[in-house]
Amino acid sequence: MKSRLQILNILIGFIFFSGNAWSQSFSLQDITKETAPLPHVTIYSAKEIITLNPDKPKATAVAVVGKKILAVGSLDELKAAAGDQKYTVDNTFSDKVIIPGFIAQHDHPLLSSLAMMSEIIAIEDWLLPEKKALAANSKEEYRQRLNDANNRLKTKDELLFTWGYHPSFHGALTRTDLDKVSSVRPIIVWHRSCHEFTLNSVALKLLGIDEAFVNKFSASAKEQSNFSEGHFWEQGMFAIVPKIVPYLATPERLQKGLELTQKFYHSNGVTLACEPGGLYSQQLQEAENAVLSKSTSPFRFYFIPDGKSIYSLYPESAVSETEKTEGWYHGMTGMLPKEIKLFADGAIYSLAMQLRDPYINGKYKGEWIMNPDFFAKAFKVYWDAGYQIHVHVNGDAGLDMLLNNLEVNMHRNPRYDHRMVVVHFAVSAKDQVERIKRLGAIVSGNPYYVTALADMYSKDGLGPERADNMVRMADVENAHIPFSYHADMPMAPGQPLFLMDCGVNRITKSGRVAGGDQRVSRLGALKAVTLEAAYSLGLEKEVGSIESGKLANFTILADNPVTCMTSEIKDISIWGTIHEGRVLPIKSTNDLIGRTGPILNEKSYAVMSELAAEHDHEHDHEKEHSDENCVCTLNRIFSYALSDKLNQ
Repeated sequence: MKSRLQILNILIGFIFFSGNAWSQSFSLQDITKETAPLPHVTIYSAKEIITLNPDKPKATAVAVVGKKILAVGSLDELKAAAGDQKYTVDNTFSDKVIIPGFIAQHDHPLLSSLAMMSEIIAIEDWLLPEKKALAANSKEEYRQRLNDANNRLKTKDELLFTWGYHPSFHGALTRTDLDKVSSVRPIIVWHRSCHEFTLNSVALKLLGIDEAFVNKFSASAKEQSNFSEGHFWEQGMFAIVPKIVPYLATPERLQKGLELTQKFYHSNGVTLACEPGGLYSQQLQEAENAVLSKSTSPFRFYFIPDGKSIYSLYPESAVSETEKTEGWYHGMTGMLPKEIKLFADGAIYSLAMQLRDPYINGKYKGEWIMNPDFFAKAFKVYWDAGYQIHVHVNGDAGLDMLLNNLEVNMHRNPRYDHRMVVVHFAVSAKDQVERIKRLGAIVSGNPYYVTALADMYSKDGLGPERADNMVRMADVENAHIPFSYHADMPMAPGQPLFLMDCGVNRITKSGRVAGGDQRVSRLGALKAVTLEAAYSLGLEKEVGSIESGKLANFTILADNPVTCMTSEIKDISIWGTIHEGRVLPIKSTNDLIGRTGPILNEKSYAVMSELAAEHDHEHDHEKEHSDENCVCTLNRIFSYALSDKLNQ
């Protein structure tokens, strides 16, 4: 990541810090007499500044001009170097820690907005920008929360839409149960997995989902539907998506959900976000732009096109069709040029990964989202066009397929600094880390997999060794391979401090450490949600560290995540952000607030540990697989359904 930017930084620093020497013969104002006057400088002092610039890793003050960083050093150094240039010292952060602005490297705003605008009833408390959703840790608590939500609605026919239900914790829930809550209003329950819906009779009738409609489903969709219970999962769920999503995501609700998602990100210190595999629908993108493109947005949101969809539709002109999407964005949204998202194998949550060795204790089956022949053709097209390719891959056999394609294309058409990104990186082997290094690829992993799944998958699916070594990021770090972290929200909470905690501590739901030798350094974890996240998106010359010439994107914390106790990282309070020079405190009655998102309580952990072993017996249909069971694919299908509605 060292390049011409370092030379620029040295030149800027030389000019700035040479002010006193120059003043002996002439001032900077003398140079600009015939042009515009020098702009005003704001110097922010802080208890500590973590720059992530190896040449100056720490400082106590940073000078900002407009949107950009002018210089970094001590307060006295910056004041002296300013010379005749007007400046203001801002001591707002004198007792706080300034770090490079957090980057949400891989999230899905459409799915996140649907979750945000629902009535959240889950097994943990959720702190949201405008409310706190209390946990429901039992069947009784869930039914009470559901009834309370029903009673709060003002009109009898108003929709009750809730997210977070999990049968292992909340008991069975059927159409009949929901009819008892209300026989006059539509009720739609979106399960925590995001791959299932349960509806009451009113909702089924309202949406035109009847037995005749279900009988037209494909054989696999029929097998994964239970009309009498109002329950639809996997292929059955995808079959009702065209009916249900346009109803849920009305323009008003979509706008409200996106606004809540936007506040959620800001409350977690995010200054830049990205969706690899963005929506391939201009109308739906404009609906997102209506919120995310506003100049008042606290962060920029970038999108990477969905190469699977584009290549499927336009195999002979995929690159030119991809380039056409650049015009879909404006303001605070944008497309990252010459970057594309492809897909290898299936999802980790439903154990549809392609593995070298068989699954254990269950009828699990690996799936391809793009079959290998189709994948190879698409990969070659975008490789030859000079694209940076981001590839969704979860299993070690899926990773073999991906690396085989990379190696073939490197031998056929060598490229320098191609930065192909291994995305998710659930199950892998040590030899694959060595191969990733040799081929010049980089990794973006989801550390939450270990926290959420290692206990359960140690018993069923993967076994202890593979489960505990999921997301083997310490091996990646030790190999000096650039790596970043992402949440894939709503699959994991879009909270950079929480992702750091997952990577540094690797503590599972039961409280044990899984794969202790795969814990990364705290500095590595911080880079994974800042500088290395920027590098993975090709934006390291603009953001990711606090250096002269880069954008003034900072996250303001109460403590230093690199030096505090590792157990305290996720709970560090966030004051707010500075985004391109704009000071954006988190709106709160308190000066310092913690991050929003899910918070597991002791009862949650106890219930999860107790019921983990029973999960597969109580919910056997979740073992059914298809190539459409990852959240990235789910996002595409939801998008298509909503896009069709917008086109009508």
